[in-house]
Amino acid sequence: MKQKVVLKVAMYCEKCRSKALKVAAGQAGVDSVALDGKEKEKVVVIGDFDAVKLTNNLRKKVGATEILTLGKHN
Repeated sequence: MKQKVVLKVAMYCEKCRSKALKVAAGQAGVDSVALDGKEKEKVVVIGDFDAVKLTNNLRKKVGATEILTLGKHN
């Protein structure tokens, strides 16, 4: 089942944003990754993956991360 997860990640520079996208895209089962928000601080991930595992990976490799929304993707 595909899901859509919006994560708020502490990203202060372009390098951090790039790293967050790479970490998210490298997760097994991820179909698409995008940045969202006024200051590009949100990562939108769509696919069939473990959201908790992704969140933990982002926390380890990028910085503070929290799940804002989690739901089914149409």
